[in-house]
Amino acid sequence: MNKNKSVLFSIILILTAFGCQKGDMETSSNVPVADKECPPVSFSSHADNDLYIVLLKENTPTTTSIQAATSVRDRSTRVLLRHNIASKRMHTVLYNMHSGFIANLSSSEANELIADHEVEIVEQDRVLSLNTGCFTIVSPGTAQWGVNRVGAGDGSGKRVWVVDTGIDMDHPDLNVNQELSQSFVSNQTSPNDQNGHGTHVAGIIAALNNNFGVLGVASGVDLVALKVLNNEGEGNTSNIIKALNYIAQHAKPGDVVNMSLGADTISNSLDYAVKSLAEKGILFSLAAGNNRKDAAHTSPARVNHPNVFTVSAIDSVGRFAGFSNFGKDVVDFAAPGVHIVSTYIDGKYARLSGTSMAAPHVAGLLVLKGRNIRSNGFALNDPDGVPDPIASY
Repeated sequence: MNKNKSVLFSIILILTAFGCQKGDMETSSNVPVADKECPPVSFSSHADNDLYIVLLKENTPTTTSIQAATSVRDRSTRVLLRHNIASKRMHTVLYNMHSGFIANLSSSEANELIADHEVEIVEQDRVLSLNTGCFTIVSPGTAQWGVNRVGAGDGSGKRVWVVDTGIDMDHPDLNVNQELSQSFVSNQTSPNDQNGHGTHVAGIIAALNNNFGVLGVASGVDLVALKVLNNEGEGNTSNIIKALNYIAQHAKPGDVVNMSLGADTISNSLDYAVKSLAEKGILFSLAAGNNRKDAAHTSPARVNHPNVFTVSAIDSVGRFAGFSNFGKDVVDFAAPGVHIVSTYIDGKYARLSGTSMAAPHVAGLLVLKGRNIRSNGFALNDPDGVPDPIASY
């Protein structure tokens, strides 16, 4: 399904609380035919001083995670000492998805490591920032046109890993795995969402089929909150790498990962991490980004793998969203991403827009259908001239 993809995962946030009955699957008359857009929320990034991600060339994998961790740590230490770099500068070992480490290095030390015969990639870490746009919290009263458009089913017994700002752990409309959920953000030990973006994504995937709130595409899925962006929507590429390493340790083939985020530049280390998990049978849904441009130059959505799906956004009448990134060699599916109602922090509900909302629709379909997602029509006015198929159950 995948081509050379790219995620520049901006999110245009157009928040509005709502509430609709789970059985109300018709498109509401108050869903606008002409979807008015406000300035999109985008992710920007900048280099994080002396922090670097180092991936080693792969050897024959060891038999257990514990052996692998010890082996990778010893090997990484040898690589550092060979260049007179103290091993205490290494603070994270990567061993489940791709062998390597995260360390504090100078630019000259990084350049030395690039030339080492055991090193595959040396990449400066980047700080990602979610730049908020316009939003409004309003009274309930909007139906779920997005879930109606793609279809829905029972996701009970299956699992989705949500790499984002966390999830509202106590939201009554979500089934969040308290044990597996983790935070990878410094000084924020709880995976509880205080931003709202991750909770909204989670509800689109898996909101419960009960008598209140909203309905997810794959209702009742076991959600794992992996917090990589802090309460202000800021976090490092290395946070995402750590989360993917954690997924590799605990996930099983057929699990789904939703990443409604990414770098605004190419990150080879992030691409490697996603592809490594995809090779293990993990399925990915990635947002294409909201910058109105070709999505072929950002990560990780540019990863080319049959288990990785990059998603653009359409509005309620099937038109390509004006904010959405495009790319005939990048995007696999289009999905609803304008005025999408879902769960929000503090037990509330909200309406948001962006490819961040489109990707979880496809994540839900991956839970229900695996890679065998169907299409139902094509996005109108796709800027690249090759209309994206609209994902469907």
